[in-house]
Amino acid sequence: MTDVKYGRGYVYSIQYHIVWCVKYRHKVLVGDIDVRLKERLQQIATDNGFTISEIETDCDHIHLLIDCTPQHSIPTMIKTLKGVSARLLFKEFPSLKKKLQGGHLWNPSYFVATVSENTEQQIRL
Repeated sequence: MTDVKYGRGYVYSIQYHIVWCVKYRHKVLVGDIDVRLKERLQQIATDNGFTISEIETDCDHIHLLIDCTPQHSIPTMIKTLKGVSARLLFKEFPSLKKKLQGGHLWNPSYFVATVSENTEQQIRL
């Protein structure tokens, strides 16, 4: 269960389940790329003041469970996570860009759902 947090004049508990795919569903999230992606995403979240509680990849897509404040907007968080992670991975793994048509790592779409105490355990499984 997510802890309730306190802000200045408000109380909150906000979690999102976010999923997005590699462009054209190429199966590139394996080995060192998978490990570094997870490390990079955790650092990006920390740098931007939110937390990734859970992170899982499956070769061509990624699932995140994010805890954030009411000030964080979903599109901004996702844009930051996708944009910065792609730039850093392409820099560290130049061969990755050659594998992907057009040099884009992520599909521009994403899925997001709010998470309640009732659904959190299902997502964590």
